[in-house]
Amino acid sequence: MPTIEVNQKDLCSLIGRTLSLSQLKEAVLFAKAEIESADGDILKLDSKDTNRPDLWSAEGIAREISGRMKRTGIPEYKTRKSDVKVIVDPKLRNIRPLTVCAVVKNLNITSQVLSQMIQLQEKVSLTFGRNRKEVAIGVYDLHKITPPIRFTTTTPDGIKFIPLEFTKEMTPRQILEQHPKGREFSHLLDGMHEYPIFIDNADEVLSMPPIINSDYTGKVTEDTTDLFIECSGFNPKFLIHALNVIVAALADRGGQLETVDIQLPGGRKLITPDLRPKKTKANLDFINRISGLSLTISQLKKLLEQARYSVVKTRGKEIELLYPAYRQDIMHMADVAEDVIISYGYNKIKPEQPKLATIGRQNEIETFSEVCAQLMIGLGCQEVISYILTSKNSLFGSMLLPESDVAEIENYVSKNWNVFRNWLIPGLLNFLSKNKNQEYPQKIFEIGDVVILDRKQETRTRDVRKLACALTHTQTGYEDISSMLDAFFSNLGISCMLARKNHPSFIPGRCAKILVKGTELGIIGEIHPQVLNNRNLERPVVCFELDLEKIFSYIHRNK
Repeated sequence: MPTIEVNQKDLCSLIGRTLSLSQLKEAVLFAKAEIESADGDILKLDSKDTNRPDLWSAEGIAREISGRMKRTGIPEYKTRKSDVKVIVDPKLRNIRPLTVCAVVKNLNITSQVLSQMIQLQEKVSLTFGRNRKEVAIGVYDLHKITPPIRFTTTTPDGIKFIPLEFTKEMTPRQILEQHPKGREFSHLLDGMHEYPIFIDNADEVLSMPPIINSDYTGKVTEDTTDLFIECSGFNPKFLIHALNVIVAALADRGGQLETVDIQLPGGRKLITPDLRPKKTKANLDFINRISGLSLTISQLKKLLEQARYSVVKTRGKEIELLYPAYRQDIMHMADVAEDVIISYGYNKIKPEQPKLATIGRQNEIETFSEVCAQLMIGLGCQEVISYILTSKNSLFGSMLLPESDVAEIENYVSKNWNVFRNWLIPGLLNFLSKNKNQEYPQKIFEIGDVVILDRKQETRTRDVRKLACALTHTQTGYEDISSMLDAFFSNLGISCMLARKNHPSFIPGRCAKILVKGTELGIIGEIHPQVLNNRNLERPVVCFELDLEKIFSYIHRNK
């Protein structure tokens, strides 16, 4: 979780009310944070929400607190058109193709404003921006820039400029090799023959994103009044949100926001920042059911306005809402319910003893899973546990499968962990690839849930309990894994049949579907050599995977 530092007097000034340390400890809960320590006026806060970068600065925290105290409703951010234009070069397509920009004028940049701006810039690019990979942010002194600005490329030795905090000119290659930030982030430009660069109409370099700013244009001090801000990366969803977070904080400091025209390849045009409020809705019955409260419609409207929503229209128990553009975490009405509960106060909710006379017991599928685990252990296998999150390449590309729809994380942290697995065998192969130096033979199994798309469900997905087994040693073959499968079913008192099946992940002719009374319950076979090569596995691997829920249902029906 992000840890941020704020000045107590500065924070109270932004809130518009002087609060004691004990009062602030309660108030910061509205911003989903806790005060870890206080050293004089310097407060260290632990933010509890990685989906709310707008809360990672004194401005954002004050915004949430003041909403619960006096400034209710959605904050208004007005923009006017600037004379700044940015032209994006088509050469950036496979390098760093996108940028969004803004101008902020008439800022009174004090030491506190500067420290919060730098902190927010670093936190957003590090955490939300995936350590500058998805979002790199540059802030510049507008008075040192001559528009229009070109976002283009340069060769490693094609230009020289003085990087931030240095005194001598360096080429991009020298920056990557010698500058501390160059060495830290050089991996983001690995394999590229040209590097991205922002340069103005006077050929003055602004920055080489995502590495370093120019010391001339990119040094912001307390004497600076007008700023040019750019966010560069790959996905407009991340970039636009990051820019909105930054400029909203500066607008709260009194800055005048101006839009920038961005000329994209192919004649497309983008105008940013776009701070128009977003739309959502709330239902009184849903909010009360989720929260356990008994709110009236007027009470709900008041709590929503304290959470910085604006009520547009009320129809019975339905409320149409607007929420600020700096938020991207509202994906379901449950997110609105969370804001309502925060406004109400978690500590005000009295816990109640359930009135239902129930006796707890383990879910039947969990009991059955334990039985299956003991059977596999008895057959000489070792149980492993892998993450339910994985990557598309692990599920499809490395398994020689065409890519298909799976449940994905929208705001993922890493491309290695951005989708939910839909079968277990890839995870077992990943495990084997990381244990090649261990003793052979290796016999492993996993029992766990996979996530299958199901449009009939409210969440559009459902969890399915599966079992997968993998064997590997120098001479392992189809007979070994089929014997393991037979022993497993025999211990359950079930007869199964195998029928030929073609599957790209398995060797042709050495793969079968597993049938019980004509119902397909899984797959078995020898893993294709190319799949093994993709994971640097040197020994053959045989696997089977079963749907435990179907097996459990079959046993239950035939008791």
